[in-house]
Amino acid sequence: MVEVLTEAKLNDKERDKEEKIFDAIIIGGGPAGLTAGIYLSRARMNTLLIEKVMPGGQAVLTEIIENYPGFPHGITGPELMQKMEEQAVRFGLKIEYGEIEEVKIKEDKVKIVRINNQDHRTLTIILASGAEASKLEVPGEEKLKGRGVSYCATCDAPFFKDQKVVVIGGGDTAIEEALYLTKFAQEVTIIHRRDRLRATKILQERVFSNKKINFAWDSVVIKILGKEKVEGVLIQNKKTEEEKKIPCQGVFVFVGNIPNSKFLKELVKLDQKGYILTDDNMMTSQEGIYACGDVRKKLLRQVVTACGEGATAAFAAQKYIEELKGVSYK
Repeated sequence: MVEVLTEAKLNDKERDKEEKIFDAIIIGGGPAGLTAGIYLSRARMNTLLIEKVMPGGQAVLTEIIENYPGFPHGITGPELMQKMEEQAVRFGLKIEYGEIEEVKIKEDKVKIVRINNQDHRTLTIILASGAEASKLEVPGEEKLKGRGVSYCATCDAPFFKDQKVVVIGGGDTAIEEALYLTKFAQEVTIIHRRDRLRATKILQERVFSNKKINFAWDSVVIKILGKEKVEGVLIQNKKTEEEKKIPCQGVFVFVGNIPNSKFLKELVKLDQKGYILTDDNMMTSQEGIYACGDVRKKLLRQVVTACGEGATAAFAAQKYIEELKGVSYK
């Protein structure tokens, strides 16, 4: 049973009575966070969304999204995210930019989110901080990052016009980005640690029929070559242990993601990889804190699943807030 917070409990002695407490603070402005913002704002919850850089998350870096319902010919990632942001703001969502410095819980169940050296108080938190691209962690990668090593083909492909590039990975993102790179590069080599791709079948059909694309199967990159800029990669066949150099000017890495959950410390339970554990209602191990999108442990990481989770988290948070205030519909 959720304890009803009286005005006295909501306005403790440590703060000015006129200082507002948000109903909800959403951390992260990708598809999950923006959807949560839309639902909470429509419910007339006083909601703040905090985003580190710009709304959209990883989806804003995607050239075309073909599997989001309602767009038979697809829609670009930036366009879809812009529409979501406009929709959320139209319903009254407030957005603030900055990096989370601290998240903590007071004894009266009020949560505190610190950003830009300022504390924001809230009754609930929705964690939608997403994930970032994993690195290979091989020699040459860090040194040549931004000088041929990239984690976003949509961002950097035009710099490699008529050049040779390699794409590392075999999932949807790797294959989509490889196909995008063929619009600019002279030749694209996909390096994958297995003997078959994990990507959706329709993407596999496209990549196998593209004459600009070659494959290095059962192989991993063990070193990125070059002094001032990328000159190639050294790969090793996992079955034969044979090593081989592939000359190239660009290396695009798509080998998975790392959840943006370091700032949570011991606040909520995480799995071994750092993904947040939740129940079916997106509730974390901490009462009044929810998680959705790519930062959450789940089976499928897509824009459509992030939106569904954002809606669920928002609805669950709304019910929790109404119970705290003693105004729940019964």
